[in-house]
Amino acid sequence: MRCGFLRRLPMPERYADIVLPLAREPFTFAVGAEACPALGTAVAVPLGRTKILTGIVWRIHGQRPDVKTLKPVGEVLYGGMPLLTERQMALWEWIAEYYMCTLGEVMRAALPALMKPSGRDTASFGEEVFRPRRELFLSLASALRDPARLAEASALLHRAPRQRAALEELVSALGSDLAGEVPRRMLGADRPMLAALERRGYVTLTERVPDRDGRRETFRLPVLTASQEAALASVGRQFADRETVLLYGVTGSGKTEIYMHLIARTLLRGEDVLLLVPEIVLTSQLVERMERTFGDRVTVYHSRLTDRRRTETYLRLCRSEGGELVLGARSSLFLPLKKLGLVVVDEEHDPSYKQAEPAPRYHARDCAVVAARLLGARTLLGSATPSLESWLNARAGKYGLVRLDERYGDARPPEIRISDTLRAVKRGERHSHFNNLLLDAIAQRLERGEQTILYQNRRGFAPYVACRTCGWTARCPDCNVTLTYHKQTRRLECHYCGHTAPVPTYCPDCRVTEAEPMGFGTEKIELEVARLFPQARAVRLDRDSVTSERAFQAIVRGFARREWDVLVGTQMVTKGFDFEGVTLVGILNADNMLNNPDFRASERAFQQMMQVAGRAGRRERPGEVVIQTAEPDHPVIRQVAAGDYEGMALQQLAEREAFFYPPYARLVALTLRHRDAPLLGRAAVELASRLRGRFGRRVNGPVRPAVDKIRGEYLLGVQLRIECGASFARARKVLREVLAATFGQAEYKSVTVVVNVDPQ
Repeated sequence: MRCGFLRRLPMPERYADIVLPLAREPFTFAVGAEACPALGTAVAVPLGRTKILTGIVWRIHGQRPDVKTLKPVGEVLYGGMPLLTERQMALWEWIAEYYMCTLGEVMRAALPALMKPSGRDTASFGEEVFRPRRELFLSLASALRDPARLAEASALLHRAPRQRAALEELVSALGSDLAGEVPRRMLGADRPMLAALERRGYVTLTERVPDRDGRRETFRLPVLTASQEAALASVGRQFADRETVLLYGVTGSGKTEIYMHLIARTLLRGEDVLLLVPEIVLTSQLVERMERTFGDRVTVYHSRLTDRRRTETYLRLCRSEGGELVLGARSSLFLPLKKLGLVVVDEEHDPSYKQAEPAPRYHARDCAVVAARLLGARTLLGSATPSLESWLNARAGKYGLVRLDERYGDARPPEIRISDTLRAVKRGERHSHFNNLLLDAIAQRLERGEQTILYQNRRGFAPYVACRTCGWTARCPDCNVTLTYHKQTRRLECHYCGHTAPVPTYCPDCRVTEAEPMGFGTEKIELEVARLFPQARAVRLDRDSVTSERAFQAIVRGFARREWDVLVGTQMVTKGFDFEGVTLVGILNADNMLNNPDFRASERAFQQMMQVAGRAGRRERPGEVVIQTAEPDHPVIRQVAAGDYEGMALQQLAEREAFFYPPYARLVALTLRHRDAPLLGRAAVELASRLRGRFGRRVNGPVRPAVDKIRGEYLLGVQLRIECGASFARARKVLREVLAATFGQAEYKSVTVVVNVDPQ
């Protein structure tokens, strides 16, 4: 009787907090006690009268919310397989709390679009099968796997130079293992060229699913120098008692080889590795090296992949049992690596790790350190020019520090020479945008068959066009910026909103003279090189010339094969390239970097100049760097010339401490936007007043940013600085209260507020 009575007791009501891909806090739904979904599971839930969204089950509890009706959770997706582990959920919560956004905004950034379907009926949520993607692999024909026979066969292609080049590229990718195979994506040759080699019997083409379940127990790792061996051993020792280690190695010192040995050790333990890079499209050489060493274990992940491929990758990793190597940009931080053992953040100083728009505005380097701590992994930060935040953490003992001061092999640091542009103008030693010192150096490289990189951190032909008679300049009608002139398209373009306009024949104001291009960008430099050196083969690498990943690969691989003599580019040329033919780097306008209205300008200028300088002389031939500047005695210019990172760091840290800037304070930048300038001004003044009532002198503003109008909306900024000794969690809580009180008023509800924690 008693047991039967217990069986008839009603089951307790259960409720689920569901995170939806909206800028809102979790919603609560009713769940059946008999089939309660697991935490981290994706479910379809109704919202409103007709909408159905994908949500993530975040919490199961018995507390009914104070509402009349409660909708039930709908269909459980992906067969009930959790998409998040408990530790991943903790990472999402930390990101939402620290960067002052919602879990829904984190969900939007973390999950591929195809994993968040929505619709008006359940048909949109049909269980789609994401089949593994097939790839094309190439291998040498069995008869050519002997070096002597391969050389004979290659000689027979003397009348087909393109096929011969494709064969040589395949052999180079195979390395010492002529019996191996290479993914098609690692080669620059097109499909018809490879098909022609197959018809000749030179290569074999195989289309198959990559064998990611195959677990090789050995890898073809590079041989380390004595200094690299010592650095690797030091990293291992410091990982014993520190979660994070900073590897500070000069450009060309071989940090990548140390990464590879640490990665191999981690994979062989059955653990996962996450290798973060600033921008995946700019690190093709690193991807190729990792794939040659670790084969099908390598998974490349970034936002430029198709949604289907990103979804396939995410679901495959959900089912993985470990031993994965993911190489990706900042979004790969959210992948479900269950056995994470090592996180490597390459070029940890790079500002590309900071998400600007939309929320969450997270910094992938800082989140990687937190993720590794939550998952019990170790983090290695690598850079030749570390961020001051990481450098200070290492000096204070919070991070371990390993130095690598020697360049790899016989390479020596480049000689850095400073060229005074003002002095060159006075002496008649300047032609176009080049001082004679740089022109002579380029001419010498062309004579010796060596290569040159020219760095100008501004794309387009000219930053603006202006009238010399009345001073008129072409400006964007929707943004408070000048329009950049692009000669190739003969258009003026806004680099903020994309607005374009034709170049006016005459000045629209005075109608007397033509509007002339002023200043110079990479497009103009490319044309000037062709004019000054007709024999030189010049190519440009910037956002305008790189319209696709294939176009980028064509330029990079062509320059590596010495099809070009001079490479002109923006910051894209500073990141991770290793061109053995480059012996000269020219920095055309260092002052443009130094004079930015940003407290990080000196640090960033040093980093950019040192990084691009490091592209020169990476083999046995010595390198040379020419820096053109109107301020040859500027401290940062002198520090770059001396390669004195520590001198720069100590000087900048002293200034930051004196003026209360990071890393001695935490910044929160509040940007207010609205089309009504007077309303925006009133809202900003009231917000700043309320903040001062709680934070006192820690509040700056409201102030106009350098660009105070974008896409028709006016902008005002308020900045909050919190000293590192104070509770930042408490400061964020108070800030939320002030924001709610200010923008909860009817007058200011239409004002958009962007909260950016740790702005870069």
